[in-house]
Amino acid sequence: MSTGLRWGILGTGNIAHQFAAGMTTARRGQIVAAGSRQDESAREFSRLFEIRRAHASYEKLITDPQVDAIYNSLPNSMHHEWTIKALRAGKHVLCEKPMACNLHETREMFQVARECKRVLIEAFMYRAHPLTHAVQQAVRGGAIGELRMIRTSFCYHTTRLQDRNIRFRADLAGGGLMDVGCYCISFSRLFAGAEPTSVHVDAHVHESGVDDLVSAAMKFPNDILATFTCGMRVHADNTAQLCGTDGYIEIPIPWKPPMENASYTVAHSIPPRQDGPPTDTRPLRNTLSVDAEIDLYALEGDAFAECVLDGKPPFVSEQDTLGNMAVLDEMRRQIFKTS
Repeated sequence: MSTGLRWGILGTGNIAHQFAAGMTTARRGQIVAAGSRQDESAREFSRLFEIRRAHASYEKLITDPQVDAIYNSLPNSMHHEWTIKALRAGKHVLCEKPMACNLHETREMFQVARECKRVLIEAFMYRAHPLTHAVQQAVRGGAIGELRMIRTSFCYHTTRLQDRNIRFRADLAGGGLMDVGCYCISFSRLFAGAEPTSVHVDAHVHESGVDDLVSAAMKFPNDILATFTCGMRVHADNTAQLCGTDGYIEIPIPWKPPMENASYTVAHSIPPRQDGPPTDTRPLRNTLSVDAEIDLYALEGDAFAECVLDGKPPFVSEQDTLGNMAVLDEMRRQIFKTS
């Protein structure tokens, strides 16, 4: 059995650059081909990352016999079409988040993956980082008592608007919720360990027709509440916080943790007492860190390879992806008042 996957990158945009740069440290695969609709774009991308073959069409990339797996980095609106084509061409697919434009498309993609007996996973790379695993273990181990509340944010300010930025294209399934809010939903559902029973969202809709600022809340059946903010034209701390009955965890960089010293803090807020000093003598804050050894995107690529080559369970399951898309559908329904 091969020890590594031969990757083809579908698309040459910003996220493809990040994935290709990170994969240079991967242990279970390498990028052997890149595909773009423009020949020069494919050639320049391949030169930059020392990739052997450049294809001037998506079709040529997915039918390349030297490629085992496809990383689909295309705009959201193209995930469904080209993931299905790649699966039917016999390729495994790591598809950028969000998996598709809606739940219906997502279900069809997984159905085709089953029919073709190929692996299909949604590319939430933070799920493959040991920081995420360490925080999961801390919560499960009772470090903060019973989890009751989750708070996250993921925002950025861009000056590239509308026709120069696919995130401001409604016809390409753009918007802050689909771009970065999906991380907050994924994180909340991961730690809640359930699907929300109720969802409420408020948003500002940009003149281009997409949501550019979102505030949302979710209620889970196990008495856990989650809130998040996301946006494309605003600054925020972009942190995550897990609040329990006996403490809380702060994660300063939850979405793109570094290779070294990825940290989280287990904290306890001791309320002031009027009848003497506090009886709880634990340290108020204990910061821990973990090292990943390889780049975040290499971790993701290697985790995908373990599923394909070793038969390990996916780091983001089909049910997980379907659950996330169901929440996205409901939130977008509320924002755009669709039936």
